[in-house]
Amino acid sequence: MSRRNVDVFDRAVRTSETWLTDVAEIFGTDDLRFAGRVVRAWLHAIRDRLTVAEAANFGAQLPELLRGVYYDGWNPTRVPVKYGPDEFVARFAGEAMIPPADVRWTAARVSLIMQSHLSPGQLEHALAQLPGWLREIVSGVDLATIG
Repeated sequence: MSRRNVDVFDRAVRTSETWLTDVAEIFGTDDLRFAGRVVRAWLHAIRDRLTVAEAANFGAQLPELLRGVYYDGWNPTRVPVKYGPDEFVARFAGEAMIPPADVRWTAARVSLIMQSHLSPGQLEHALAQLPGWLREIVSGVDLATIG
């Protein structure tokens, strides 16, 4: 394999690592495994409530490795998945391996980092497709006060 082909993989790893490092930093940790779990839970929370077309559009904005995480386990014949706030919190908490009480706080912080890395308007467009209660949980009540 030529070095050029390996550079593609190196770049994919670096880009995803940058995103995960930014997520870890907003939580005051250097634990990239934790960051990976909360990003995975966040990505799946968004993906599962979008239509196939919206999910594909959103996924196209992600770096290659995170795109793989995003699509992992996805069944496009079963979306959008309908569930209420309690089930969402349980699913997110379980996938992220965090207490349910931390879901809103965690999801809002991940949203801040995702917004900083995605194309302008991309996150807002995806969130606009979600039910209001989920949009509120994922984006936080007042993102400006989270920092």
